[in-house]
Amino acid sequence: MAATTHTVTNQAPPLVGHDVYGGDRALTEGVERHLASADPELLGEVREELTLLGRAAGSAQAQEWGRLANENPPKLRTHDRYGNRIDEVEFHPAWHRLLGKAVSSGLTDAWGRPAGHLRRAAGFFVWSQAEAGHGCPVSMTHAAVPALRADPGLAAEWEPRLTSHVYEEGLAPAAQKSGVLFGMGMTEKQGGSDVRANTTAAVPLDASGEYVLTGHKWFCSAPMSDGFLVLAQAPGGLTCFLVPRVLPDGTRNVFAIQRLKDKLGNRSNASSEVEFDGTWARRVGEEGRGVRTIIEMVAATRLDCVIGSASLMRQALTQAAHHAEHRSAFGAPLIDQPLMRNVLADLALESEAATTLTLRLAAAYDAGTDQEKAFLRLAVPAAKYWVTKRCTPMVAEALECLGGNGYVEESGLPRLLRESPLNSIWEGSGNVQALDVLRALQREPQALNAFLQEVGQARGADHRLDSAIKDLLTELADLEGIEARARRVVERMALVLQGSLLVRWAPPEVADAFCASRLGGDWGAAFGTLPHSLDLGAVVERARITGGE
Repeated sequence: MAATTHTVTNQAPPLVGHDVYGGDRALTEGVERHLASADPELLGEVREELTLLGRAAGSAQAQEWGRLANENPPKLRTHDRYGNRIDEVEFHPAWHRLLGKAVSSGLTDAWGRPAGHLRRAAGFFVWSQAEAGHGCPVSMTHAAVPALRADPGLAAEWEPRLTSHVYEEGLAPAAQKSGVLFGMGMTEKQGGSDVRANTTAAVPLDASGEYVLTGHKWFCSAPMSDGFLVLAQAPGGLTCFLVPRVLPDGTRNVFAIQRLKDKLGNRSNASSEVEFDGTWARRVGEEGRGVRTIIEMVAATRLDCVIGSASLMRQALTQAAHHAEHRSAFGAPLIDQPLMRNVLADLALESEAATTLTLRLAAAYDAGTDQEKAFLRLAVPAAKYWVTKRCTPMVAEALECLGGNGYVEESGLPRLLRESPLNSIWEGSGNVQALDVLRALQREPQALNAFLQEVGQARGADHRLDSAIKDLLTELADLEGIEARARRVVERMALVLQGSLLVRWAPPEVADAFCASRLGGDWGAAFGTLPHSLDLGAVVERARITGGE
């Protein structure tokens, strides 16, 4: 066949060699804004570490690691060749490369560093764009720290290992490792999100704080980890426990991995079903207060759901804009054609709103004041509900921007699409988040006050935002049928919060377009239906990456 028939034209070049951090204006401006107000002397250090991570995330090598980790999913090895039970999970080397880079970049170290949550959230946002699945153990390890602090002795023993910047694969006594990973086991077959229905039993031993567990976990995250926080029924009620994989004497704890889940997406990561049968554990916190003990871990992982979804959204937008910039149709680049520009601008608004909200939540964690804690009590579940819900339709629309090319596995968009529903389900699906917001509204008036003070900082700057705040207050004042309206209420809360942040901090064209569409109702039911009178070109230009080869 003549070689001339294989000449490649009008195809976008590979998107490699760019800085995922530096090429994202909403992200870089947000990090610098929050650091400038909190710790300006730290700004140069954080900028340097995120730039290095951003360049690594945009490299061809990281993209290849992501591909290999997903095309070669983990394998369960229940027994060795002699029939001994080992319960090990085998991963492709690319998985270890991704995880090692995440740990060495401080993505499990937020709780003790200056501006730790902001820099860690930005780093998690950046590195997850290389590959999202390995973010699960990174998130669990990071989030275990506040739960373990319920027991100062356990925290002193484990926290230095959890926050270490050293990744050591393989199972060994934790005391012999420079860094460890943690997983979590809460849900069971009969209960799901209703963890109080758990049946796993914990029987106390003679030694103080030691127990043996018998039962099962329907979803156990990251089963290759060094330790796990689990819930079980002790004599005093539902209690939190630490289950190490390897005991101090080097023997394996009883941790029977029955199977790995065959999941829609998240293929690089192992999720499992496990059985405990005389499994040794240490109590964390008081008996009967398991939910209260582990709730800080849950809150931290919920924020990571927001970060993860915002990261997926940004990566999808990046791919769509890159394709549209380099692909021509009907005599002009797609990015310059009015209808495609409308679609890309709409996607850019969704992405910037999610990014800006993510960084605001992380900065609130760093501030640590009572006011900020009260704000987070409502803002985290509301953001978790809304941002994760918006991820799937946005990724699907970005895929469509590439046409048939986007439907082909090599583009990377199918992997993003399969990943996109995960964060809406993980750590409590939509109804769980909405009902959690209602509980806070009913029981913690200081949380609503803090939320309203936050959104009120933009009052008077945009009439559509002012009207939306007024409508939200009307919704909150009417308690009749509030549970059935919970999703509607939480959606409005998230949109009002995003609108307030963008009005205060985003360029006028971005804030105007967001308020007109999301708050003012001048918007259709699909992406690409923004009012044509808006400055859509400026919105798209802001969203474009820089530094690609």
